[in-house]
Amino acid sequence: MGSVMCEEITVGYEDEGSGAPLVLVHGHPFDRSMWRPQTEHFSRAGWRVIAPDLRGYGESTTVPGKTPLETFARDLLALLDRLGIDRFVLGGLSMGGQIVMECYRLFPERIRGLVLADTFAAAETDEGRAARHAMAERLIREGMTGYAQEVLANMVSWHTLTHRPDAAAHVLAMMKATAPEGAAAALRGRAERPDYRELLTRVSVPALVVVGAEDTYTPVSDARDLHARIPDATLAVIEQTAHLPNLEQPDAFNAVLAEFLNSLPESAETAAASG
Repeated sequence: MGSVMCEEITVGYEDEGSGAPLVLVHGHPFDRSMWRPQTEHFSRAGWRVIAPDLRGYGESTTVPGKTPLETFARDLLALLDRLGIDRFVLGGLSMGGQIVMECYRLFPERIRGLVLADTFAAAETDEGRAARHAMAERLIREGMTGYAQEVLANMVSWHTLTHRPDAAAHVLAMMKATAPEGAAAALRGRAERPDYRELLTRVSVPALVVVGAEDTYTPVSDARDLHARIPDATLAVIEQTAHLPNLEQPDAFNAVLAEFLNSLPESAETAAASG
């Protein structure tokens, strides 16, 4: 756990374990604690896990206005440069997955594997842009609490709400704790995101696509589209989960991710860590 100045902001982050780097990017409106089950598991399994708070979330600096995906991606690169990390496996969920795609657009030579969870690649529609801008204004006006309570039942499945109230409470707490100005800035930036579908056809590293079987925000059909576009990608559907399978069914998610990570070609970092 730590924080560091990157460009003009302070970035909070987890940095646990040793070995080849695995970087995990949270979604909206969450923070790095959404990756706690993965940070704990994979840091004990031979990986150096880095999970940052994006600007506007968690312990990182909130910058009002608009935060494009490119800004998030360059923040990540600045952090990894500060930590001395050259090549890494990069994973993200929802907005985090779109940031991962932006990272691959900007610096593919740094990335040795992609994990895209509960996300989609298309540019925003006119209706979607209007909805994101309207939601940004609502969050500034009303704060996060009402929104968080409204969307919880879509963020996690009925099974999670019923049988994993601790996980549901964690999700709700993250959303309520997010700074409205940071969430609004991200919404405005995502409204203008590019279309990554053609980029995905040119991915030249191994990729894992994961989705919750009951996700209504980014349904299984979106995951199948990603899987079809990325050469030789792997697809995994996690049952009894919605938009946050890594928190709702962490054992199942970790098993899928571990199988993918163990299948990656050995890197210089892995070889050095193993001696």
